[in-house]
Amino acid sequence: MPSSPDKSSGLLERLFKLKEHGTTVKSEIIGGLTTFATMAYIIFVNPSIMATSGMDSGALFVATCVGAAIGTLLMAFYANWPVGLAPGMGLNAFFAFTVVGEMGYTWEVALGAVFISSIIFVAMSYSSLREWILDSIPHSLRYAMTAGVGLFLGLIGLKTAGIVVDNPATLLSLGDFTKPSAILAACCFLIICVLSERKIFGAVLIGIFTVTVVGWSLGIVEYHGVFAAPPSIAPTFMAMDITGAFEISMISVILAFLFVNMFDTAGTLVGVAERANLTDEKTGKIKNLRKALKADSVASVAGACVGCPPVTSYVESAAGVAAGARTGLSSVVVGLLFLAAIFVSPLAGMIPGYATAGALIYVAFVMMNSMQHIKWDDFTDAAPAAMTALMMPLTFSIANGIALGFITYTVLKVATGKSKDVSICMYVLTVIFIAKLIYM
Repeated sequence: MPSSPDKSSGLLERLFKLKEHGTTVKSEIIGGLTTFATMAYIIFVNPSIMATSGMDSGALFVATCVGAAIGTLLMAFYANWPVGLAPGMGLNAFFAFTVVGEMGYTWEVALGAVFISSIIFVAMSYSSLREWILDSIPHSLRYAMTAGVGLFLGLIGLKTAGIVVDNPATLLSLGDFTKPSAILAACCFLIICVLSERKIFGAVLIGIFTVTVVGWSLGIVEYHGVFAAPPSIAPTFMAMDITGAFEISMISVILAFLFVNMFDTAGTLVGVAERANLTDEKTGKIKNLRKALKADSVASVAGACVGCPPVTSYVESAAGVAAGARTGLSSVVVGLLFLAAIFVSPLAGMIPGYATAGALIYVAFVMMNSMQHIKWDDFTDAAPAAMTALMMPLTFSIANGIALGFITYTVLKVATGKSKDVSICMYVLTVIFIAKLIYM
């Protein structure tokens, strides 16, 4: 009679096909732990950003953990991919600072926009529309979106830390480095950079916790303990105002959530697939890519229901793949760790804004890496890409950056005799964005 370990090993083999992927339970656990360590900063950063919209911070903490767990476990069991999911960086800032802060919508309406964009994403993932749109948007603009979101995050991080402050004469100027928040945020950023470059496990978390401890030693951080019963998720659960999001002025917001989520997901999944050897050697196609995209899109719907910005695949999953992750078993580890994290809410409440600001600045520079793929020798590609990336932080809106970049691309291509480079989808979107700028 087989022993229970054999039974469990057999079950894991049937679920995740470990031998077929050339991996072991031990490798998957190590890979899962590595992925979680590299993306666990979202547990502290997302509530910090989203709470500025007026949402309950305790509920946000639980929603972040639950949304990440649901998305990651969907990816594990449905697609069998070694990918962790969590609320998207940049999209959370767009939600809090632009849709709620600048445009004046309630967070419930903003959450309704997230829900609508996620439903559209699911519908697209079950049809050929997703491939059509992905193929229709120029690569230069896709890369620029990622870089622009990074610049947007960087500006928010610098502003939160007090490293950059507003100035009536010059718009922006350098902040006061005699203040602890500015110094500690800068130190957090540098610590993370150094540790990441040296391939130190959990570099972002180490940076966040290091400056938090320093702040505590200086008396500017109050210790509340580490473990406690999870806060109630009720204040954000199913709180989205879908009816309020059905306004003409919200079209660009919904499209921004949709496009950034879609392109970020596609880029992340393709990159992870290459590293995890998930490409079929005979056909060259990525195994279960459709399932992975469906899992990601459904996760965004679930995230909106609990109170999160769009839940998306994290590029940090590549670190777990490098450590040995090859299947969804590693994602199960990540998902369970996110669920376990709901019991450390006091620790999350201690993390100061300057610590998360340092992490935001680091993530910003990582995202800006995509700019290297733009064809800078073709001005009709380079100028729209630069416009997209620059206008996101300068207008404090991802939607405005996308709109101005798309319009610039279409006009330059048509005016310079390169209209064949402009797809039907681009023409349609350009008209929508021009109407948005004129009438909204």
